[in-house]
Amino acid sequence: MRRVECRQCGKVKLEKLDWLSSNPSYTKRFAFFVGKRCRSMTIQAVAKEERMDWHTVKDMDKQYMQEQLDRASRPNPKVVGIDEISIGKGHDYRIVVSDLEKRRPIWFGGPDRSEKSMDLFYQSLGPSRAGRIRLAVMDMWKPFENSALRNAPGAAILYDKFHVIRHLQDALDTVRKREYARVSGTDRSFIKGQKYTLLSRQENLTLDGRQSLKKLLGANRRLNTAYLLKESFVQLWDYNSEGWARRFFENWKTSLKWQRLKPYEAFAKMVERHWDGIAAHCRPENKIALGFVEGLNNKIRVIQRRAYGLRDEGYLRLKVLTCMLQEI
Repeated sequence: MRRVECRQCGKVKLEKLDWLSSNPSYTKRFAFFVGKRCRSMTIQAVAKEERMDWHTVKDMDKQYMQEQLDRASRPNPKVVGIDEISIGKGHDYRIVVSDLEKRRPIWFGGPDRSEKSMDLFYQSLGPSRAGRIRLAVMDMWKPFENSALRNAPGAAILYDKFHVIRHLQDALDTVRKREYARVSGTDRSFIKGQKYTLLSRQENLTLDGRQSLKKLLGANRRLNTAYLLKESFVQLWDYNSEGWARRFFENWKTSLKWQRLKPYEAFAKMVERHWDGIAAHCRPENKIALGFVEGLNNKIRVIQRRAYGLRDEGYLRLKVLTCMLQEI
């Protein structure tokens, strides 16, 4: 590289070459090769394989991911999915917003999961692009909803199916714990160690799991009733008419009478309070695959686990925003 004297400022500067990376000892092509390796390997493993310094590999990975973002289209979402992830011990959260139509994360940030933190996303879009959002998918966290209603007034609010079902699974698990405490002897042996068998969908169980479930439900009538109610509630998302969905929910609530399932009664009251956001899925324009947000959360957890936790939040942000982008 040549050293040149600037005629304007009089300083001596290094010549810039397009094919060099930010570290002039390596080419961009090699830096992108290293960054591509870091998509599936740890920094330490790549550094050992290439016989390079750990910090050099990390810098190359950052350059690679930044290039991915620069080449990606500018976010202009119509349907967004909003969720939070934990980045440390305690209640230390960051918000992740995804474009559910293009199936990629488009924003990561906020010091917490408050309404002010959520506002930062809409501010990054600007009033014009925020006004084009027609659907916001989220859990039942009120600050997310308040921010969406204020910053994207044209957007419908849809509560994520998987978060609603998770509340129902928690209710079923509470029933399981109470039944375990109530019974004794042989009846307890059927319940012990069967938490995930009971919470899983029947079609997802192995042959051994189905046999264990059959024994458990045959031995405990209350758990059998709670399990059947949990399995049947999923039908709510199959309706294309809010009226029929409401009729189904009323019948489901009626079936709770005389069953002495207090956690289920509390769940039914929660659904009643958030009915508009749940029933929004019945409208044809709101029919969209909702599994991407949960899949993205699992991918982020894999990234964190592979790195044994990421203390560099800027690096984590790049990892999250580029995890669904095409390789360079």
